[in-house]
Amino acid sequence: MSNSSVQSDPFRPAKRVTGQKADVCGYNPPKFVTDAAKEALDKVECNQYSPTKGRPRLKKALADAYSPFFGRKLNPDTEVTITTGANEGILSALMGFIEEGDEVIVFEPFFDQYISNIEMPGGVVRYVPLHPPKDGSTKISSAADWTVDMEELERAMTPKTRMIILNTPHNPVGKVFSRDELQAIADLCVKNNILILSDEVYDRLYYVPFTRIATLSPEVAKLTLTVGSAGKNFYATGWRVGWLIGPEHLIKYVSAAHTRICYSSVSPLQEAAAVGFEQADKEGFWDQSKKEMLGKMHKFNEIWDELGLPYSDPEGGYFVLVNMRKVQLPPDYEFPAHVADRPRDFKLSWFLIMELGVAAVPPTEFYTPENAHLAEDYLRFAFCKNDDVLETAKERLRSLKKYIQDS
Repeated sequence: MSNSSVQSDPFRPAKRVTGQKADVCGYNPPKFVTDAAKEALDKVECNQYSPTKGRPRLKKALADAYSPFFGRKLNPDTEVTITTGANEGILSALMGFIEEGDEVIVFEPFFDQYISNIEMPGGVVRYVPLHPPKDGSTKISSAADWTVDMEELERAMTPKTRMIILNTPHNPVGKVFSRDELQAIADLCVKNNILILSDEVYDRLYYVPFTRIATLSPEVAKLTLTVGSAGKNFYATGWRVGWLIGPEHLIKYVSAAHTRICYSSVSPLQEAAAVGFEQADKEGFWDQSKKEMLGKMHKFNEIWDELGLPYSDPEGGYFVLVNMRKVQLPPDYEFPAHVADRPRDFKLSWFLIMELGVAAVPPTEFYTPENAHLAEDYLRFAFCKNDDVLETAKERLRSLKKYIQDS
């Protein structure tokens, strides 16, 4: 080997594995779920490999829980498959259908894992932005006001487009796509024979009417894979138990890819998730969870009303986007090099961490450079925390007052 062909840096990582991050909830799953996990560890069969498509008890529990939403009886053996978290489920769906050069449409802002998951099987990402409310910097708006330009979406579709990824309720916007919006997206997918991967991991936390795109019509259902997460549903994100629901002609290839990626998923936690779904209604967990999270949202958003900072009122999930255009950073403030050359929201995020002790995510991280300007005045805050943590954050955020200037 010549000197010119020697690797200059053998430890350089691939782009797809750099900059990874995770959302963390601030409290434990409900007791009836954690008790089920402890009990599962004492069962011999729960400490061995599960079937690659998932434990029968969990698949049946999911089919029973979701059949009413889908308006028909789901077959747990052919229409449900279990994955090692929703993210691995999304990767399995992409590995099952995307080949070199196939295009996948993603809405900006996007969950960052979508991109590497698309690129691993050789897919090409096509981006379509959600457009923020025009007056988002001056007054409170609804997350519904972040909109898709359907003509822009149609222009992004080409003969190479194989799939579109939809996220509702949306992270980080908190938008719940309306039935009319979903129908417009679905019509384009049916017209162009494009598969729909609907990421609905926050499907139990919606505060406005919530429609599942797979339920719009039989034609749409044939094209749709719906992604779910026990981690998000039960506040147990470390368990890594997810699933996909869809027609047999799609699910079987997701299951095949999953088998090649990690063979099977964690047995005792699948069993505990099954118990969770079997008992959740009896425990009143879904209604209680939604009521509790809505209360946290209202309590936390009081600080923005107090400071006069506009925000996008969430329709679902546990994040809120706050517009920080009124916050004037000190002109002589020194930022480290890795922050100084990033958009304004990175500087805002750094400033809040270092000066106030409050962490928020800069949403331009979920955009391409071309569209980052759409979100550079926003920060994403998580309110899925204990009340004492939220109160501490609010108290610290009051220190922002001296930096706020009304234009």
